[in-house]
This record gives sequence, structure tokens and C-alpha cells, in this order.
Amino acid sequence: MRKDHYLFTSESVSEGHPDKVCDRVSDAIVDTFLAHDPYARVAVETLATTDRVVLAGEVRGPKEVTPKLLEQVVRQAIKEIGYEQEGFNWRTLAVENYIHGQSADIAQGVDAAGNKDEGAGDQGIMFGYAYRETEELMPAAIHLSHGILHSLAEARHSGAEPGLEPDAKSQVTLVYENGEPRRAASVVVSTQHAADLDTDAVREIVRPHVVNVLGEDWMCPEAEFYVNPTGRFVVGGPNGDCGLTGRKIIVDTYGGSAPHGGGAFSGKDPTKVDRSAAYAARYLAKNVVAAELATRCTIQLSYAIGVSRPLSVYVNTHGTGQADEDKLSRALQEMLNLSPRGIREHLGLNRPIYARTAAYGHFGRAPEPDGGFSWERLDLVEGLRSEFAA
Repeated sequence: MRKDHYLFTSESVSEGHPDKVCDRVSDAIVDTFLAHDPYARVAVETLATTDRVVLAGEVRGPKEVTPKLLEQVVRQAIKEIGYEQEGFNWRTLAVENYIHGQSADIAQGVDAAGNKDEGAGDQGIMFGYAYRETEELMPAAIHLSHGILHSLAEARHSGAEPGLEPDAKSQVTLVYENGEPRRAASVVVSTQHAADLDTDAVREIVRPHVVNVLGEDWMCPEAEFYVNPTGRFVVGGPNGDCGLTGRKIIVDTYGGSAPHGGGAFSGKDPTKVDRSAAYAARYLAKNVVAAELATRCTIQLSYAIGVSRPLSVYVNTHGTGQADEDKLSRALQEMLNLSPRGIREHLGLNRPIYARTAAYGHFGRAPEPDGGFSWERLDLVEGLRSEFAA
């Protein structure tokens, strides 16, 4: 039985959160390889802790991408985030590099050869989701959580709020009535700050950003507005907590509103279907909802390592569909070749477009002129409407 009245919560973390620092570094490395060779292979993980960044993983790319260049990439990524503080400073931290060549066993399964098309870089399941809760066709709670932190980050980078530091988290709980979000029940924001600011001062810095994102009508009661509940957040970032690539996969996707296959995105080139097929699934689901064939749509894809075709394509419109789901699945597969190569070519994924995805969500963003966030395009809408016209 459908539950129409409930509370639902999603969280986000800022670009300065330790795990997001690692996602940013890993994706900056992906971009560096793809800028030198669009067909480079990259699977790089990052660990960040006090005054230290550790890289590990497997790559196949041009010799121009040297360890020295990668160290420069690491420092530049951390500089752009804004870490120039005691315990984690882009200038002085140590960088350890344990990246090595890609396994020949993996390469032979993925590479195209003879009559064999390029295979998936691993087995796994990937989900895409779209819901008409926001203009971006994203679940509202995660969209608002991202918006709060993005607003705070813009104020920090511009110098408008010099007391803010890079590490931050947000959490928004929404009240649902008759299945629709109506207002915030509570909001939590924890943000790293300068040592000379007290909790009340930080609260008043944060407040207008929350109100501007939620709107006055959606703002939670004052008693449910929590800013730095521990009372102080001066030591933060990788100096306060170790970070690792790929630990914020729900933040990266739908905030818990939809299933997740379990694979992280950052640090992976587009032959890895953990990333590219999740983008394709979002692209298809978003176009289905935008074409008004459903109010809500979940798409699952599955792959086997070395096999080019998806093993399954599952479409669920959650009882909101205006078209038969099996026919919809077939139509979507005709519109988009769901092999790793087909996805890469259709969405233009062999480009250095990934560092920008590392914070504030991979989905619900505007497509960019250079191909960034191409999976948010709505260029299948007219074709879907024609296919399913009454």
C-alpha cells in the first residue's frame, strides 16, 4: 500500500569533505589522461589524510602523463577546493603515487578485437532515475541539500563569506503530504569555519543560504534548524577525517530515493560501466519523464565484464506510466546503443569533463557546451513522444 504522509531525508557533502576531495583528485586524474588520449584507461583511487595524499590504481595511457604531472594535478585540484591550512595545504602536503599499468587480463576483455566489440570494464548493475518533483526531474531532498552547499561554496570562493572553510555537510528532511513534498521538517548544516567565529555567528552566515534555496514557505521551524550541532567545527577536511574515493555514492546519485547498484563513479574512465551506464540510465529515465510518458521512472541495466551488450534492461514507471513498459524498454534500446562504446559515443564521454562532477551531484545539472553533463540532455523527448503517440 502506498504511503502518502511521511518524512524523507537526504544529505549532501561539499567539495571540501574529505571523501569529496578524493573524488575530485581522482576525477582530475581521469581528465588529465583523457585530455592527452581520449581512449586512455583509468581506474584511480585516492586517500587523503593529514598532510598526505596517496594515489593507487591502474592506467593505460600516454607517456606524457608522468608522475610529476600527476602530482601537479593533485596539488591544483586541492588548491581549487581551497585547502591552504594547517594540517592540509596544497603547497606542502606529501603525494605518494602507487599507480601502475592496467592488467592485461582486464584489457583483453574490454578491448575491441576482430569481430568483438568493446566489452564492459566490469560486471555490475546500474540504476537511473527521474521524478517530476523538481524542474531538474530530481528528488527534492537531495536537490535542495546540494543547493545549500553549492550556495555556501560560491560565497566562500567569491570572498563574500571569508569565515567559511571548505568542509561542510547538509541534510534536508521534507514533509510529504499526499505523496508530494510540502516543506522542510528539519535542516542540518555543519560547516568548517574560522576559529574566531562562534556558533551563533556561523548560524547567521548559513541561514540566508538555506532560506534562499528552500524558499521562505519551505523553511523548517527554527527549533529544527541545526547549524554545527557539535558547537565547533574548526579542524576539518582530511586533517580531521580520512577521505577515500567512492564513499559518497548516494550523495552522488539520488539521495536514497532510488536504488543504487553499488559502484562508485569517480576515478573511472567511461569504459567502466559503473560510470557510463549509470549516466545512460539517468539519461533514458529523464527523457521518459520529460516526454510525459511517466511521472516517475527507474531504469536498471546490467553487464558482464568483457561483454558488450547489456544482459538486462529493466524499466519501471511505478504505476505512473502512459506506455507499456516492455515496449518502452525496446524503444529505448533502439534509440541508444547500450554497449559501452555506444554509450560513450552517443554521450561524448571520451572528454575531460569529470572533475566538475565530483561534488554537488552527478545528476540534475545543466548540460554544458563542451559536453559536460551530456547525460542530462533531453534530445530523446520528441522521438519518444512520436513513438508512443496515441
